[in-house]
Amino acid sequence: MSLQVQQLTKIYGAQRALDDISFSVRKGEIVGFLGPNGAGKSTTMKIATTYLPPTSGSVWVEGINVEHQPIEVKKMIGYLPEHNPLYLDMYVHEYLQFVGSVYGLRGTALRIRVRELVEMCGLVREQNKRIEALSKGYRQRVGLAQALIHNPQVLILDEPTSGLDPNQILEIRKLIKAISDNKTVIFSTHIMQEVQALCDRVIIINKGKIVADDSIENLLENNGNLEEVFRSFTSTAVA
Repeated sequence: MSLQVQQLTKIYGAQRALDDISFSVRKGEIVGFLGPNGAGKSTTMKIATTYLPPTSGSVWVEGINVEHQPIEVKKMIGYLPEHNPLYLDMYVHEYLQFVGSVYGLRGTALRIRVRELVEMCGLVREQNKRIEALSKGYRQRVGLAQALIHNPQVLILDEPTSGLDPNQILEIRKLIKAISDNKTVIFSTHIMQEVQALCDRVIIINKGKIVADDSIENLLENNGNLEEVFRSFTSTAVA
């Protein structure tokens, strides 16, 4: 398994953000991670990417425990958080070179990889612009490029199309589909069409608990459409 989450719990004071959740993701799968605001999606992703410690339970990436070997895990994961953190005063190509160097790329290998990502992410015309001058859609492309710079095996994207216009959403969706051919992709979103277009499988979390985990086909077979599926699993309290 590319990602294994085992009995994961996260407690903030009196709040149980995650309540003993378990799931796994196979290599090459595209999984939509859904849930209402505050359900525990971002918390799960932050633990899986080593940015938060769990209260209990464990997460394994490519067989490596995220708490015991966080540096090794970071080499295997590309992460785009919900609030895309970029150095706005840097130029696009400069920023990608910087991120690549953090992952140990040097010289010709770094230049080649930056050129590949600039082309793959549709940033050729923008590569010599400061990031602060880019639209939100292009900033998201830069965020995806930095998440991919070290060629990770697992890609975790938290609301990658949040706040984008319809055309930008379609462009980012195509990009995610293109880069997912040889990677495991887990992403959260509130856009059901996006899930149906991209995902092999859906995991729904509500109030810190997994309430559904199934293929798109199985979920749709008895529930009509994904909007109805989502409402049916999140409109009632979790016991």
